[in-house]
Amino acid sequence: MIVSYHELRKIAPFKAREVARKVLMHMNGNVAEAARILGISRPTVRRAGDGILDDCSRRPQTSPKKTSPDLERLIVGEAKRTHFRYRRLTAYLKNKYHLVFSEHTIRAILKRNHVVRQTRKTKSGSVRHLYDYEHLHPFSEFQLDTKHLLDQHALPPDVYDHMMERGLPSYEWHLMEIATRSRFTAYSYTLSATFGFLFITLVLLWLRTHNVRSPIRIQLDNGSEFVSGSTKKLTDWNRRLACLHATLDPIPPGAKHLQGVIENAHRSDDEYFLMVHAERCDHTYAFLDRAQRWQDTWNFHRPSFGIAMHGKTPREKLLSSHTLIHEHVLLYPVVLMEDLFQVAGPPGFLLQEHRGGKYVYTTCQICLYINALRGKLIS
Repeated sequence: MIVSYHELRKIAPFKAREVARKVLMHMNGNVAEAARILGISRPTVRRAGDGILDDCSRRPQTSPKKTSPDLERLIVGEAKRTHFRYRRLTAYLKNKYHLVFSEHTIRAILKRNHVVRQTRKTKSGSVRHLYDYEHLHPFSEFQLDTKHLLDQHALPPDVYDHMMERGLPSYEWHLMEIATRSRFTAYSYTLSATFGFLFITLVLLWLRTHNVRSPIRIQLDNGSEFVSGSTKKLTDWNRRLACLHATLDPIPPGAKHLQGVIENAHRSDDEYFLMVHAERCDHTYAFLDRAQRWQDTWNFHRPSFGIAMHGKTPREKLLSSHTLIHEHVLLYPVVLMEDLFQVAGPPGFLLQEHRGGKYVYTTCQICLYINALRGKLIS
């Protein structure tokens, strides 16, 4: 079997040039004759005879539009510190430093500096997602968790001391919707199952009031503020929430990775909310006001780069789903659970007042006017 120069060139460039050099020597330096025998051009024969056998680098000698070394060191440093990839890192640099780069530029810099993506895979090496994110219906899947705010490992000492001295809330109740990454939060000084069931009931009533009609599944852990791993308690809570077409689904013990979506949000709470705004709050209600603005910023203005989000905010993701759910559902009020319990009482009272049906009372003046006008026309 005869292998041509071009075929050998694809297999081993070094060997191909070595063959061309031997043919040239056999032809006593006749470049034209060697080129005719090998079926290549004369400049290729000259390069093989006069140059080196290995391929030369095709990298350009100068790159006028290359990112400056100082900016490149900044990008690499932030990538290693935050572990963000190119798409999320592009938005991060724009928000923090007002530096506008193309995603392709960031990706090239990370590749050039050998910044490896950190991934967690299964034992077999495959990646399994928790949900079918692309086909997930909005407000059908939730993750529920609580966060201990006074965490010395997550907060700087001055922020921790300020929250302790001012008596700010110690716990965050957090319910995250998976399809749009929208969040619903409340705060308290203590953890209890009464507060847990009250918070779940309040959010469900809020969703049903805003035209969320699909069945709701809430995934939660087995903490004492929820069902505590008790089958009897879980059955009782699901029976009481059946009127709202909602079910609670605890994760198995030790499977905290199943709560990965909401756990990632807890890190953002530390870095972008508590570390920045907690020291500016002198009392509880100032803290709740800042928490409300943080939740509104998350739901309306903060882009998400999770699976199937494509850099959209929760509001943009909700609008792109073309559902009949209005964006006002994202304006959930942040409350203190102790105050809510004093006003609303035990959660059982809220469920007793819930009658269901198609009609939902509204305080919207336009809707009240339309209903009054409709009554006059019928009469």
